[in-house]
Amino acid sequence: MIILDKYILAIESSCDETSVSIIKNGTVEISTVVLSQMDTHANYGGVVPEIASRMHIENVTLVIENALEKSGLTMDDIDGIAVTYGPGLIGSLLVGLMAAKTLAFVYNKPLIPVHHIAGHIYANNLVKPLTFPLIALVVSGGHTELIYMKEDYSFKRLGGTLDDAVGEAYDKVARVINLPYPGGPLVDKLAHEGEDTYNLPLPLDDDSYDFSFSGLKSAVINLVHNEHQKGNEIIPQNVATSFQNRVVEILTKKTMKALKDYDVSNLIVAGGVAANKGLRERLSKECLEAGVDLTIPEIKYCTDNAAMIGAAGYYAYKLGRTAGLDLNAKANDELK
Repeated sequence: MIILDKYILAIESSCDETSVSIIKNGTVEISTVVLSQMDTHANYGGVVPEIASRMHIENVTLVIENALEKSGLTMDDIDGIAVTYGPGLIGSLLVGLMAAKTLAFVYNKPLIPVHHIAGHIYANNLVKPLTFPLIALVVSGGHTELIYMKEDYSFKRLGGTLDDAVGEAYDKVARVINLPYPGGPLVDKLAHEGEDTYNLPLPLDDDSYDFSFSGLKSAVINLVHNEHQKGNEIIPQNVATSFQNRVVEILTKKTMKALKDYDVSNLIVAGGVAANKGLRERLSKECLEAGVDLTIPEIKYCTDNAAMIGAAGYYAYKLGRTAGLDLNAKANDELK
C-alpha cells in the first residue's frame, strides 16, 4: 500500500510574529517564513496589540506568497490549511484566521484549527517523532503548564501557573534591573555571569503540579526597591542568577515529580522559555540521572512559528479535526 505525502500550509499570528510554513507529514519542514515585529514593539517595552494586528494585516499575504515560493509548491499540492485559532491576542489571531479561511474557501481545502500550546508541543515532532506516554513542560511568555499525553492529540493538563507565566515573570524582572525588551534571554545570559547572593523565595514549593511566579517577581521588585532606598548597589548579574535559580529549581522539581508519579520516561519541553540555557542544562542533568529521554526543539522552534502549527495540524488532520468557515478566534482556550 502506497501512503501519499500530505502537505499542510500553516499560519501562526497569535502575538507579534507573522509566520507561514509548509510541513510534510507532520515531521518535515519544507519552508517557513517568520516576519518578526520585535524591533517595533521594543520601542514600547512590550507588545502593543493594536500595532501587532495592523502589522499582521500588512504582512500576511506577502508571507504566504514567500513561503509557497520557497517551497516550490503550489496551492494544488496543499492538502489542508492549519491555523492558530487561540489562545493569543484576539486582533492578531483574527488576521491569521481570516487569511486561513480565505485560502480554505478559495482553494477548497480543509480548515484545521490548532491550539497554540498544541503547536508548541508538536514542535518537538520536527526534532524526532514523539514517543508516548510523555510529559510536556510548556513554558513561554503566556503559558506555564505540565501536560500528560498517552497518545497523539491526547492532552491531560496536570497543572499550570496560577498567576504570571514564567516568561512574563522574566520580562518583568528584566525591566526592574533595566534590561531592554524582550528581557528573558538577557536575564538568562546575565544569570550565567553572576552568583546566587540574594535571598529569594522558592515559589509555590508544594506537592501540586501548579506554579506561581507573581510572588517571586514581587520579591525581586521589593529587593531592588529596598536596596535602592538604603543606597546599596544592586548587582544585576546576581539578581538574574538568584531569580533564575529559583525558577529553574521549581520547574525542574515539579516536572521530575510528574514523570515519577505517572511512571513516564519521556519528557518534551516546549515554548519560548525552552530556549533558556539554564533550564536546558538543569533538565538535561536531571533526566540523564533519572533515565528519562529528553527532547527540546531547536531554538528556532521554541519561539512562535508556523512550523509547529503545521506539525500539530497534520495530526489533527489525520484525526479528522477540521472546522467550518464559522471558526472563530479565542483569546483564551483550554487545551483539549
